[in-house]
Amino acid sequence: MATSRTETALRKLTDSLTASPLYRSVFRHDYVDTARNRALEITSNIFLHLHPITIPRRALKITYTFCLGGLTFFLFLVETLTGLLLMFYYRPVPDYAYLDMKTLEYAVQFGMTLRNLHRWGAHLMVICVMLHMLRVFLTGSYRPPREFNWVIGVSLLVLTLLLSFTGYLLPWDQLAFWAVTVGTNMAAATPFVGAEGPFHNLLGTTPFNDARFLLLGDMKVGSNALLRFYVLHCVGLPLVAIVLMMVHFWRTRKDGGISRPL
Repeated sequence: MATSRTETALRKLTDSLTASPLYRSVFRHDYVDTARNRALEITSNIFLHLHPITIPRRALKITYTFCLGGLTFFLFLVETLTGLLLMFYYRPVPDYAYLDMKTLEYAVQFGMTLRNLHRWGAHLMVICVMLHMLRVFLTGSYRPPREFNWVIGVSLLVLTLLLSFTGYLLPWDQLAFWAVTVGTNMAAATPFVGAEGPFHNLLGTTPFNDARFLLLGDMKVGSNALLRFYVLHCVGLPLVAIVLMMVHFWRTRKDGGISRPL
């Protein structure tokens, strides 16, 4: 008896809520289970609109996609949240960068956990992106009409690697310093735009205007490099990645959703 009264009260409360102008301004369609309402619920909501109206049952098998794309996006959200929290305790200045990392580890409550979440989340994100690309390739999901979205995915893979590379310098320890030194020396050997690369004379490339100097802002890894890597890692590359992810999701929606198994 008490259960039925509770259910009746909850039903009345739900009915009054769904009938309010505020609710109707957000959700314009009811939830009567009809084919038309299912379509309207999706097409009238920007978040649900990312998904197609219908999805083949076999395309939702875990053994087909392994949720690698969703896991990658989830890890990007984890990196964004933990990165924002880390910014409260970090100064991109050579005199304080390493000290701030040690302060975060030993003086900030749960600081070591926060940093490890960001670090291992970054490693997992790189792994998930590469496995996702491998899955798309092996299942032929790059074929028409999805070839444009494949290019967007490759661009996101490159951005993920660049995010990992730029974040590597920020702890400002010996491992980060020499790893970035090696990486930027490789940029100096880039054809055309590297001062030590082939065909650099065609564009008049010198050590003061080549790709390495653009990355470091100097002839060696120093304060300019740390600041540039910090801005790229925290602002520039994430903004480009967000735009490309929006295009990636949109194209997945327009191409008919998740590709079918071959």
